[in-house]
Amino acid sequence: MAGLAAAGGLAGLGYYLTVTGKMTLDTGWGRRVRPLGPFAVEIAAPPPVVFDVIAAPYLGKTPRAMATKLRVVERGSDAALAEHYTPVLGGRLTTTTLETVTFDRPHRIGFRLVRGPVPHVLEEFQLTAHDGATVLEYTGELGTDLGAAGQWWAGRVAASWEAAVRRSLTSIKEEAERRSGRS
Repeated sequence: MAGLAAAGGLAGLGYYLTVTGKMTLDTGWGRRVRPLGPFAVEIAAPPPVVFDVIAAPYLGKTPRAMATKLRVVERGSDAALAEHYTPVLGGRLTTTTLETVTFDRPHRIGFRLVRGPVPHVLEEFQLTAHDGATVLEYTGELGTDLGAAGQWWAGRVAASWEAAVRRSLTSIKEEAERRSGRS
């Protein structure tokens, strides 16, 4: 009975560490990759304004209001290493991801996962001018190990991940349109 309780405790600890991004299971064995997105939003602001809304917290001073969502560990002129905080499981836990973020002004922002609840994520925001506005398109891929078990886990993580990105797109749209006076 004690062995069963210990196994259950270890499984629970493993789940907690994985969900919160404190432990990344990266074996490379049975890796499966699935798409994230694509989805897009049209923003009534020019690409440089939209780009600046996205890049400013990474390349400049991160606003205090974003402290619960983002901490820049290191920044340069066209790249940053940043932790992102995302509430999961109804807000009972927070997933922390560490990502490199690269900037190709004003057309592209790329994200590469360094540490998180899965071993592989690549993402991209593509900004395209369209009829005086900007189309902001999101695409990505998420990879997990351990074959079918990892694929099941990827489905859970991807749903939360895409929901967080959609919330970000809404915020980006609102702020860019406010800055350009078109909200």
